[in-house]
Amino acid sequence: MTKFELIEEIRNLNSTASVDFLSQFDEYELQEYIDHLRQVDKDQLTASTPASIPFN
Repeated sequence: MTKFELIEEIRNLNSTASVDFLSQFDEYELQEYIDHLRQVDKDQLTASTPASIPFN
């Protein structure tokens, strides 16, 4: 991905991150941040999914 594409993807996941702020980082750092955002999102989905076996 290009730096612009990385910034757009981050803004899709975190709309509070400004383009000006994100532009300060290189592609590697931006990719790391995307990976972090995706992991947090995945963890939240996992935590909010009910267990298939009820706790009794």
